[in-house]
Amino acid sequence: MHYKKLTFWQRNFFFFFFLLCKYSSSQSQNDWILKKEEEGISVYTRNVETSSLKELKSVVTIRTSLSSIVALLNDWDSYPQWVYRCEKSSTLKTISESEVIHYQTVIAPWPVDSRDFVVNVKLTQDPITKIITIISQPHPDFIPKTEDMVRIRNFKASWTLIPLKDGWVEVNYQLLVDPGGYVPAWLVNLAVVEGPYQTKLNMKKWVMKDKYQKAVISYLKE
Repeated sequence: MHYKKLTFWQRNFFFFFFLLCKYSSSQSQNDWILKKEEEGISVYTRNVETSSLKELKSVVTIRTSLSSIVALLNDWDSYPQWVYRCEKSSTLKTISESEVIHYQTVIAPWPVDSRDFVVNVKLTQDPITKIITIISQPHPDFIPKTEDMVRIRNFKASWTLIPLKDGWVEVNYQLLVDPGGYVPAWLVNLAVVEGPYQTKLNMKKWVMKDKYQKAVISYLKE
């Protein structure tokens, strides 16, 4: 059987068509998908190529100052009262006014063991846009693990505070975490939606407390 020889344009058409399909497929796998939108809070997830777990992003806009939000985020002792399933929260070491080593425990639903994690938390602010970025990186061996907790070793989180017009701030949180031990992926992915939603819902109320509203953080530009 004889096949007709492809012309230069035909060969290139198929080549670029292949690249387009590959790019579109790759792009769709990385797209954020809206999972919940209530009370002005949007929660998104997206697939991660190297894991069966999903990455999350939650977004809310609050009319308040940058200092008030940072003051709340820096108030580690308050976390058990407004952060989803947080049992304990403390600062292990203060490196500078904008960097700490933070410890936190997470209550897991029965029969899953509770978790704890240690992270290095560092805040930076763009001097021109005034956008604040707070990055949390894992520091699991900073303190010995306890027998009753599974230590989370793979953890990447970030807060991005974007000042808008008329005193509004967009609060964007992203998290990709492997809880370690045995936890069904479906259970983790379920918490990926409800956890950030409840935390943001509580945050909207807590940041309006007087001690945060009156906070002035000298190293921040409003």
